[in-house]
Amino acid sequence: MKKAINIRMDEELLRELDSAATELERSRTWVIEKAVRFYMDTLDEMIADQRIDDLKSGKSAAVSMEEVFKRAGLTA
Repeated sequence: MKKAINIRMDEELLRELDSAATELERSRTWVIEKAVRFYMDTLDEMIADQRIDDLKSGKSAAVSMEEVFKRAGLTA
């Protein structure tokens, strides 16, 4: 199911978006969805890097799989 959202965008970027959509014979929505999906891979990497940094700095701690199972009431 798709949900409508509102965003603000720089006019020059919007012109580029419209130009790409026209060139590809697609809608703005289609181009934006493709761009966001593509960028999500980059964001996943950034989040993973942040989590590693947090572990190294002691800001967060790792929990073993055995501990996760124990807390969930499961046996490993």
